[in-house]
Amino acid sequence: MQEKIKLSCPVVVEGRYDKQRVLSVAEGTVIQLDGFSVFNNKEKQALLRRLCGNGNIILLTDSDSAGGFIRAKLKGYLPAERIINVYAPKIEGKEKRKKTPSKEGVLGIEGLDTDVIYRLLKPFEGEITKKASLTKADLFGCGLLGGESSSAKRNALARALELPENMTPKAFLEALNLVCTEAEYRKALEKI
Repeated sequence: MQEKIKLSCPVVVEGRYDKQRVLSVAEGTVIQLDGFSVFNNKEKQALLRRLCGNGNIILLTDSDSAGGFIRAKLKGYLPAERIINVYAPKIEGKEKRKKTPSKEGVLGIEGLDTDVIYRLLKPFEGEITKKASLTKADLFGCGLLGGESSSAKRNALARALELPENMTPKAFLEALNLVCTEAEYRKALEKI
């Protein structure tokens, strides 16, 4: 077993099983949102704002549409510059504790292998830095922004880099800068 990651900022996840999964590989503060109920829970919203007031938070939601909705809604409540978006890969399957797959048939955070969670959070041990410094101009120049098939190309690149598909261009750019180096980005581009 790998040594646990010591996180310097809190991780925000959807539910208690997600929290357990993160704590199996990391030490630090993990806040569970309890799904959509966070939008009616003023105390939890205040806690998240306070955490953002003190520094950054890592937002790790499922790669399904519900996770995307929660992520987008939280961006309206919290200062965007304080949110570090970490994107789970979209992997088809069913969580062990459930009888049937989710509505979209993909694994949530709780269902991902420990190694995947470890890989997602390892870059955020200690000081948090961006891996790449890509811009919208870089995306435009490669046909990932502003063209007829830009969305399809972004989705293909997302699959190649194990990122969720159908992200907004802004979220996609942010994810690229967090998860890959410029060399890894260029190599993945060659594959699509």
